[in-house]
Amino acid sequence: MKVEATLKNLRIAPRKSRLVVGSVIGMPVEVALVQLAKQTKRTSLPMLTLLKSAIANAENNFGLDRKTLFVKTAEVGEGPKLKRWKPKAFGRAGAIIKRSSKIFLVLESREEGTVVVEAKKKEKKSAPKIEKEVKEKKVVKKAAKKTEKKEA
Repeated sequence: MKVEATLKNLRIAPRKSRLVVGSVIGMPVEVALVQLAKQTKRTSLPMLTLLKSAIANAENNFGLDRKTLFVKTAEVGEGPKLKRWKPKAFGRAGAIIKRSSKIFLVLESREEGTVVVEAKKKEKKSAPKIEKEVKEKKVVKKAAKKTEKKEA
């Protein structure tokens, strides 16, 4: 069962809001509540109230258990922009755009016996290992040259 909640007209730029929202996707709601309470970003408090609202909707409207809920998706979109003008040199005016956000949150109930598959991070070939191997080869070559000079 999916439970949706929306927060509109949050006067924080979407770029800044995405940092907080992205950190709770895929988490159980209990863990997400703690995560949001500990964060120092300005978006964390409105996001915390949105998550609590979604949990309350799930419990009261749909009869779901809080312990089985997790954050399925969370999206941040652009809200309305406030346009202001700042005086500049030589009689010009510079535009100031004050951005706002919309946050769309979806919770889902996890049934017993289902396993959550989290996205695995792609393992990159570590460049330091390759560099280390090259350095080791150079050291071996230098040591070989020194021993050849001593022998000669």
